[in-house]
Amino acid sequence: MKRFVIIVAAGSGKRIGGAVPKQFLEMDGTPILMRTIVAFSHIENIIVVLNEDYIEFWRELCVKHNFNLPHTVVKGGVERFHSVKNALVSIPDDAIVAIHDGVRPFVTHDVIEEAFAVAERDGAAVPVIDCPDSVRILSNDGSESNPFDRSRVKLVQTPQVFKAEIIKKAYNAEFDNSFTDDASVVERAGFKVALTRGCTENKKITFRSDL
Repeated sequence: MKRFVIIVAAGSGKRIGGAVPKQFLEMDGTPILMRTIVAFSHIENIIVVLNEDYIEFWRELCVKHNFNLPHTVVKGGVERFHSVKNALVSIPDDAIVAIHDGVRPFVTHDVIEEAFAVAERDGAAVPVIDCPDSVRILSNDGSESNPFDRSRVKLVQTPQVFKAEIIKKAYNAEFDNSFTDDASVVERAGFKVALTRGCTENKKITFRSDL
């Protein structure tokens, strides 16, 4: 199967603050988004989804850092859901596609390849890790909490990988605020999702402290 990766980087990064969205911030002299793209340099087709207001800025960054790794830029949408939907348009139904957060630059080759292999076999794969912390569940009104068995909790990562025919069919749905990731969109459409091994290094940079 022809392989694609959609790297979603159209967010505003409000929680981290700063003059530009977090995906463009530099770590050791290199923008985070460039590090993320490099992690997928072995994938034949790379699509990067950006906010329209930052597409020219990104092109200037690529020139500044002499970043020549081939990739296609697609305009993002109002929500992450719409950004992914925009990128899926150009992907053929007989392909397999990974969808990855632009601010997860430390994903490993093994995590990527295992997710692709399982998705090619089962249709959909999502990397997860165990929860290392104690967990408590709030009551409906938030007035009480109770301990919960953390062995039943998995922390979800990306890339989430799907056969293109499955993910494209799932994204024919209307946007719903309950869609927290691509797997939730696929499951709403009636498809099952297999869990694969993530890794603790595959952190999502969300807050200033994460840097």
